[in-house]
Amino acid sequence: QVQLVESGGGLVQPGGSLRLACAASGDISEVDVMGWYRQGPGKQRELVADIFSGGTIVYEDAVKGRFTASSDDDQNTWFLQMNNLKPEDTAVYYCNVLILSRSYWGQGTQVTVSS
Repeated sequence: QVQLVESGGGLVQPGGSLRLACAASGDISEVDVMGWYRQGPGKQRELVADIFSGGTIVYEDAVKGRFTASSDDDQNTWFLQMNNLKPEDTAVYYCNVLILSRSYWGQGTQVTVSS
């Protein structure tokens, strides 16, 4: 069984920064893709960034140049550094991993961007 726990959300003013973390436990030796997703108020869940097992990282257009996804394999933790945050980035952020065709989700962490 795989468990994911997100942390690092909070309230930040426009232009500010936050760093989200996703800590994984369980058998994660065969992760194919790790993804950060978000779901804003009244919106569908959308992909923010994908980290593929070969190291390729793909970002959603709206966050390119502002968000950076990374991983610490020794700590089994993934990160999402979010800079120059905008009100439209307000959402619950989730991490997801795909392992041998099975998908696992964290519980989400709230990010609110407001003055």
